[in-house]
Amino acid sequence: MRARRSVALALTGLLAAAALAACSNGDGKTNTGAAGGATVLNVGMPNGPQTENHNPFLGSSSGASLGYRWMIFEPLVMINGIKPTEAGKPWLATEWKWEANFTKLSFTIRDGVKWSDGKPMTAEDVAYTFQLRKDNDGLNSDAIPYKTITQTGNKVDLTFERSQFVNQNKLLTVFVIPKHQWSTLKDPSQDTLKQPIGTGPYKLKSFTPQTTTLELRDSYWQELPKVKELRYTSYNDNNAQTTALANGASEWSFVFVPNVKAVYQDKDPKNHKLYFPANLGIHGLWINTTNKPFDDPALRRAMDKVINRDDIFMQGEAGYFYPKVESITGIPTPAGESFIAPEFKDKKHAVDVEGAKADLAAAGYKLEGDVLKDKTGKPVEITLTNPAGWSDYITDLEIIKDNLSTIGIKATVDKANQDAWFKAFDEGTFEAGMHWTNGGATPYDIYQNIMDGKILKPVGKGGISGNYGRFSSPEATQLLDTYANATDDATRTTALNGLQKIMVEQMPVIPTSASNVGGLYSTKNWTGWPDEQNSYAPGQPTQQNALEIVLKLKPAGSQ
Repeated sequence: MRARRSVALALTGLLAAAALAACSNGDGKTNTGAAGGATVLNVGMPNGPQTENHNPFLGSSSGASLGYRWMIFEPLVMINGIKPTEAGKPWLATEWKWEANFTKLSFTIRDGVKWSDGKPMTAEDVAYTFQLRKDNDGLNSDAIPYKTITQTGNKVDLTFERSQFVNQNKLLTVFVIPKHQWSTLKDPSQDTLKQPIGTGPYKLKSFTPQTTTLELRDSYWQELPKVKELRYTSYNDNNAQTTALANGASEWSFVFVPNVKAVYQDKDPKNHKLYFPANLGIHGLWINTTNKPFDDPALRRAMDKVINRDDIFMQGEAGYFYPKVESITGIPTPAGESFIAPEFKDKKHAVDVEGAKADLAAAGYKLEGDVLKDKTGKPVEITLTNPAGWSDYITDLEIIKDNLSTIGIKATVDKANQDAWFKAFDEGTFEAGMHWTNGGATPYDIYQNIMDGKILKPVGKGGISGNYGRFSSPEATQLLDTYANATDDATRTTALNGLQKIMVEQMPVIPTSASNVGGLYSTKNWTGWPDEQNSYAPGQPTQQNALEIVLKLKPAGSQ
């Protein structure tokens, strides 16, 4: 999975902060039990008012936006998102085995697990979960080539059309859904789920556009967590979320804070913590390559040459949030240093306005005054769009707008509604905007997310999990296939080197920053959080590992 950025970041909304803080237990009066220990954990995200939808498949649902879907729906195997090469932890599956060069996967399903409505979870539910993905393109966002799905007793066997070496973790971490509920839905890829039934330790208690509350179930297949109630508040913007973190109304979030030490850490140096572990994914300017003249790699390369990654890091990302990507390949360093091809080893990105102008002239573009004309004589213009509340991305876009003006491209920054933006990226109706990629154990996941023809869909058709720019390159798709199906490291290295060459020469995405899966949290009421010394999980509350974190939390001061 990629390190999903389900977070809105804005520079307005101080009044909303005060109002929403009151909604999220800022006074602490209901946060403790009779013995004085904490019972409620307040989680916040700056994503604005939510529309009720607990469908775990939908990235735009309230469950995904705030992260609480992972407290209800559990995976077969729990994989540490920042240590993806480590062996996973048995969860709803007690055992799993790969065979035949990763074309067969067998699970042994855990006994004694019950759904939140009291019915037993069985291997039949697991088989149905995979069959549903196979039968619905909208649910098979990673384009897994399922072949057969069979169930016998507590065993589930999957076979695939080709090697799933690169999709191992995606398959192991599939969340399981109940057949008796989902078989009644008309369109599982789109239907609104109002009464979610899961195997997780929590169930839905109440929903409002501002706050979703989960309550602890009476029983659970593991030891019940100490957190009795989870309150997920969706603040209007990053300023409101930051205010809530600073005053203790919110105890856990993933949000961009421009002056994080003064605004957050110094408010309570003992308890206010930052934990931002990196993963091998990137952020950058995604360009809709179906739009002219931006279907021209020469234009995209010139744009890359003038975009100032230093300014984006220091101003847009406040010098800490998303580190600068220096390699022209887009591979983050030092994490990806060993994967960079020899020909690109020492080649780092540097702003070169004059070089960009020369390249554009050679490609048939004309700079007339401060206006760049394309090969047909039309001015080159582009709309850069991101949700209004995502302040770091919006600042990044303002920087990019100014950068592009140096080569005569007129850019407009559109501060969009979040739902509309998600839809535009999903269906390919945008022109350009900042977005993230998947992260994984190798750069394959980055390039697959950007260039894979297998997840390429025409403009207007959604339900994708990458290639938002609709980049079409049969060569890239073939190299991705070669990497995925290789039986030796040498073949994989050759394929990855070829993908780097395509990235450098065609620039389907202009990389700017490396990803993290971080979080800000308070140890005032709860302890047991992951940190640099105990990195058992990512720190982001919208990641699947958030469930593992909640299971490990204990009231401060308890034994």
